[in-house]
Amino acid sequence: MAEAKLPELGKIDRHFFDEVIYPHLGAKDPTVLLGPRHGVDFGVVELGDKVLVSSADPVYIAPALGWERAAWFALHILASDVAVSGIRPRYLSIDLNLPPEMSEEVLRTIWETIHREAEKLGIAIVSGHTARYAGCNYPMVGGATIFGVDDRSKLVDPRSARPGDLVIITKGPAIETTGLMSVQFPEFIEERLGPEAVKEAQGIFYQMSVVHDCAVVAETGGVHAMHDATECGVWGGLFEMAEAGEYGLRIWPERIVVQDIVAKTCAVFDIDPFKAISEGTLIAVLEPAKAEEAVAALKAEGIPASIVGEVVPREEGTNLIYPDHVEPLVHPKVDPFWIRFEEYLLKQSQRRSR
Repeated sequence: MAEAKLPELGKIDRHFFDEVIYPHLGAKDPTVLLGPRHGVDFGVVELGDKVLVSSADPVYIAPALGWERAAWFALHILASDVAVSGIRPRYLSIDLNLPPEMSEEVLRTIWETIHREAEKLGIAIVSGHTARYAGCNYPMVGGATIFGVDDRSKLVDPRSARPGDLVIITKGPAIETTGLMSVQFPEFIEERLGPEAVKEAQGIFYQMSVVHDCAVVAETGGVHAMHDATECGVWGGLFEMAEAGEYGLRIWPERIVVQDIVAKTCAVFDIDPFKAISEGTLIAVLEPAKAEEAVAALKAEGIPASIVGEVVPREEGTNLIYPDHVEPLVHPKVDPFWIRFEEYLLKQSQRRSR
């Protein structure tokens, strides 16, 4: 087997994780119910009749988004990874490693936005560290961990899905791709689609959270797995869920909601929406009796959703079912968003230097 290699950008792949990270997880502890694994956004520790759920991520502050918008996004990325456990995000521990060029005014705006959004979500900030350091740069300005504590009965264990369960997808693909590309590169969208399309695409930005989606689905009941379709989008998210739960999936792509402005924005930048990063797109697996109810509850909250597939035994594989053929569901491995983002940063810079 080839030696595991780090990717040029983005998350490490399965091979590197399995060879370097997974075999070395510190002390063994029987209270750890769920540790690091592919396709799972959180870990779980048993606390008697309750569980503690946690998830860690960078504090992602992209200046081009505007400071308030960037801080909103940073917090919701963190909170979403705990929300998919079915346990409400409740505590935040945050480390801010500030770039030397960050001003007091900018930090004040970022922090007040994080406070305001945390308050809305019911998240208390319990510990942290804040300092300026040489070598620290945007957009990764630190790291944070979100915790949730609640009754064990509310935990959605991603390994509990079983054949016959139905798959729901909310909002459709490329939510994050559309939100970020439209804010960073509005001039390219305006040239092709006009100013109203820019406004509509930028409106997708505040869909980049699954916290509310998860709460609605969890309230419905009968949830066996939830996952936020981040890196490599819907196809990557489906693959990761199937791998984590050790089951197969039968998916009908034509049933997946695709928002019109998302499709148009992805076409402007020549991005396959189903392979592109999509923070805000929830993939949920529910028992059949609850799936329609969950879709109706989501739509009542203004969240587009549809039933797009079903869980099948592992031996049937992980497939996409088309009218005339079957294809294996594979992980895209490379997210086209990062490639196009770098490409259009260069184009934008060249234009502005003329």
